[in-house]
Amino acid sequence: MTDAGPAAVAGRGGAPFLRGRGTAYGARKDANWPFVATLLALLLVASGALGPLLRGTSWWWVMSAVAIIVLLLGALLPTLRVARPVLPLWLLGGLLLTLTLFFGAGTALLWIVPTPATARVFSGLVASGVDSIWQQSVPAQVTDGILFLLAAGAGLIAVLMHTLAVTLRTPALAGVPVLVPLLVPGAIVAGPPNVMALVVTSAVYLVLLRVDVRHRRAADANHAVGGGPVARVFVSSSRRRVVPVWGTLSAGAVALVAALVLGLVVPSVTGNDPRSGSNALLFGSGVSPMINLGQDLRRPKAGPVLHYTSTAERQSYFTLLTLDSLVGQTWTARIDGVRIDNSVENIDRPPGVSEEVETTLAETSVVIDGVNTRWLPVPARTVKVTGLTGVWYWDTRTRAVASADASTIGQTYIAEALELRPTAEQMRQAGSEYSSVLARNLDVPSGMPTIIEDRAREVTAGTTSSYDAAVALQGYLNGSAFTYDTESPVEEGYDGGGLDVVGVFLEKKRGYCVHFASAMASMARSLGIPSRISLGYLPGVKSQDLEQGRGRYDVDSHDLHSWPELYFSGVGWVPFEPTPGRGTVPDYEQAATTDTTTGATNETAPSAAAREPVDPGAVDLQASGATSSPTRQAGTVLGQLASLALGLLLLLLVPAGVRAVQHRARHRRIRSGTLTRQQAVLAAWGELCDTVLDYGITVRVTETPRMLRDRLCAVIGEESAAAVVLARLCEAVERARYDRGSDEDGTVDEAVVLSRELGEMARRIHVSVGRGARWRAVLLPRSLILVLWLLLNGRSPRNA
Repeated sequence: MTDAGPAAVAGRGGAPFLRGRGTAYGARKDANWPFVATLLALLLVASGALGPLLRGTSWWWVMSAVAIIVLLLGALLPTLRVARPVLPLWLLGGLLLTLTLFFGAGTALLWIVPTPATARVFSGLVASGVDSIWQQSVPAQVTDGILFLLAAGAGLIAVLMHTLAVTLRTPALAGVPVLVPLLVPGAIVAGPPNVMALVVTSAVYLVLLRVDVRHRRAADANHAVGGGPVARVFVSSSRRRVVPVWGTLSAGAVALVAALVLGLVVPSVTGNDPRSGSNALLFGSGVSPMINLGQDLRRPKAGPVLHYTSTAERQSYFTLLTLDSLVGQTWTARIDGVRIDNSVENIDRPPGVSEEVETTLAETSVVIDGVNTRWLPVPARTVKVTGLTGVWYWDTRTRAVASADASTIGQTYIAEALELRPTAEQMRQAGSEYSSVLARNLDVPSGMPTIIEDRAREVTAGTTSSYDAAVALQGYLNGSAFTYDTESPVEEGYDGGGLDVVGVFLEKKRGYCVHFASAMASMARSLGIPSRISLGYLPGVKSQDLEQGRGRYDVDSHDLHSWPELYFSGVGWVPFEPTPGRGTVPDYEQAATTDTTTGATNETAPSAAAREPVDPGAVDLQASGATSSPTRQAGTVLGQLASLALGLLLLLLVPAGVRAVQHRARHRRIRSGTLTRQQAVLAAWGELCDTVLDYGITVRVTETPRMLRDRLCAVIGEESAAAVVLARLCEAVERARYDRGSDEDGTVDEAVVLSRELGEMARRIHVSVGRGARWRAVLLPRSLILVLWLLLNGRSPRNA
């Protein structure tokens, strides 16, 4: 054996640990590529976990392209002798150029050099992407804004992974950034984690650690340390086959179980946010706003939302969000009219309103009491909003008012809105010619349930105008055949506002505002009438208090509501109220409505049925089915607590399981008879050292086997049988280390005896230490912790 010099310190099994700075990671041109390729594979596999949230697969290819460019740059730069500390800056610069090439929209110099115009484009894409995420339901249509956020996110994760693995030389931590795409789906859509994605990602993570260990082993053995030459370290062929996989397996297993536990116990953002009071579920989760609204309506106790005064003759509904597009079977918001320069102090006049329609301007002063959302509650047809803090803008198509950097909490503002007073005759005279933009509000998917169109044509038979057909639809849904019910859709599995749900609702005839609004909008489209759905609040209840000489109205979370809006040429978008017992039927409908609308009320506030307390058991629901009784709710909570306890128990037992498997594998290898005597002795000594470490007894790399034997004898007793066995093993280890030339093949009988004696020593140590040390040896084996610590600090454990 060649002397490795002072840089080498003997490890537990005879193979040295190398001390000193080591070589710069990636100094060898051929060594860095496999590692960077594994980083890339880890990121791409983890990114696939976002699949359930997004439509199509093109977004994944864009993320992959950006990640490939960034990590390819990270692999090339070390070969150009770029200093490791500045690598992250180079990678960030490369990411910026890449995003400019992909998303700069012609604003860059030479296609890749960003300009101030590029910054404005990026700002708009960020606002648009955030806006789209908040508006759309799952799976979301990937807009340009969302695609930009995904690409930028993939690039930043790639930079962070490369920085941790290469610049800071802590490759085990490179798996932390990829937890973001893994855990995001569980934080948005409640349900079990994507086990397959977690398993595959964990497997690639193990490969990453293995590639890192092999790279460091080669660098330690064959490269200079501290500026001087070091002889090639002797590692026997058998030792080279004994790879340090146990620490790697421990890290991977802990990461996998931790991710599974987090996926199970981390609440989705559809749950209550303590900062948001009673209104935490409000349209911000990325899940279906229809389901979200239903959850809010089922709260057992209403929370304050806002109060206001108004000069309007008839109090208006407050609009938060408008769903104007059918993607598949799901109503969602179409995001193509977002412009951050759309100042809320100058909102365009509502489209399609002719001069013949009587309008008046009403002023509404609003104070937000409890709702916390990015969407601003404003009266329909608002043309100006003043007094807001933060940057707010309005959507060109839906006129929804939103902010990218502020929320409604604590806001006080004044909204000026147009009151429309169209007559029934004006609406009957509306034509059926629509612009290409409005034509999109006629789209229906090919898979729409046939009952929707069949029932619509049955109800509107004999009508002579689109308006009369709309009133007939409203009268049918608002009539006595249908019942307002927030519980039945959940219990019978047809909650939500998708077209498939509407088909079931028309059969069951029980539901709440989401079902009525979606049904009328869908039926109207089947008849060729442009329609959309608005989500927001009813006008609330008039208070006895006065503010500024005006009557005050209070709105709470039970005033959450959805209603359809239909478009008539010359009049514009007109609201209807098909939900029985909720809201107000406008005058133009009342004039033409028959006694089928007896469920409606002429009061501006909702009926008592609208404010009736509901069962607390339905607060936490999913469209696939839910609980509605307190007993079932308690069962759900207990089930969640049991899942949490089981997950934590599994996480706690991971180190014990890995150590047990390692222990059995070593004994099996020793007993196999395939090792030489020296190899078997060194393997047994390594297992003994790990056992000693597990029981809290220090193993110093600077001491000889005899020194460790003397300290162990003080624990197990010098006169014990185990002490005799220990002395015999110690002598064998010394011969194996210093007399390698006499190595011979061992017999199976000798191997079995060695394994049995090793077990006897372990049992003697077990009974010689305290109870606390025994538990720690099982649940928190220090030998595995040592391996993890070495990996995190860029050291290569030789004899795991």
